[in-house]
Amino acid sequence: MAVPSVMVLPLLIVVAAGIYYLYSEIRQFMSKSLVRNKVVVITDAVSGVGIECAHRFHKGGARLILCGTSWDKLESLYDSLTCDTDPGGTFAPKLVIADFSDMDSMPEVVAEVAECYGCVDVLICNSSMKLKAPVQSVSLELDRNIMDINYFGPSSLAKGVLPTMISRRSGHIVLVNSIQGRLAVPFRSSYAASKHAAQAFFDCLRAEVEEYGIVVSTISHTFIDASAPADKPDPKPNSLALFIASKLTHGVRPSVLANEIVRTVNRKRKEVVLAHPIPRVALYLRSLFPPFLFAVLAAGAKDSALAEQM
Repeated sequence: MAVPSVMVLPLLIVVAAGIYYLYSEIRQFMSKSLVRNKVVVITDAVSGVGIECAHRFHKGGARLILCGTSWDKLESLYDSLTCDTDPGGTFAPKLVIADFSDMDSMPEVVAEVAECYGCVDVLICNSSMKLKAPVQSVSLELDRNIMDINYFGPSSLAKGVLPTMISRRSGHIVLVNSIQGRLAVPFRSSYAASKHAAQAFFDCLRAEVEEYGIVVSTISHTFIDASAPADKPDPKPNSLALFIASKLTHGVRPSVLANEIVRTVNRKRKEVVLAHPIPRVALYLRSLFPPFLFAVLAAGAKDSALAEQM
């Protein structure tokens, strides 16, 4: 019996929806199985992105080592994770105090992380300190503090876990960086400099450790946006520079970034850019037509300065 032509499209939609559902379920199952029993370290686990990552990897059966600067917040996250999941299929997370602004404590942090399980399968460097200010108003002490948190901290921890990864000839290091590690915008000199340094370090590390079977990934995202879109002021009309500047700082949700981190670990992707079209275009302009981009950014900086004076 032939199917009436009017029913063909609905049937195709139902079949496509069923296939997509099965595909999603298989991907979710595979995502969990790939991290099961893996030792996963997450720095700044009490941040928005860190919390989202912790829940995803914990539900996947990973052996989590959660790092943060506040013991109370780490314990609160611990309680949240252990209460929401079946203890028979998950592991209780281990907690480590890690403050990248105190570089003298890093040897103890590395030792404590190593003692938890004796090895690390996945290191997710998620810590970050942001700053928006004119260059002349940023002190050298603040410059150094940002470099410690955004560059020296992640690089030191990566160096600390590297020997066991090399000896086991396996491991994955993920740098949750920023698109400003590849593209600098006005009033973020210290932040962009630290992110550029981190990007360069992990790019070099990737090439050096590939022969040992170690994967190094960098995720370049725009600013993390935990607020509702309505809270953001609209850019002034008829201003190309301000429009581009607003798009360069248009953020991603913590849950979206956490999902991308999980996908990066599962697929072993080496470089990810998580950004809207305007920042992506700006990256190409930086390489192909730098004078034009410099002019646009300079105009945006001038307009911002004038707006603050009014």
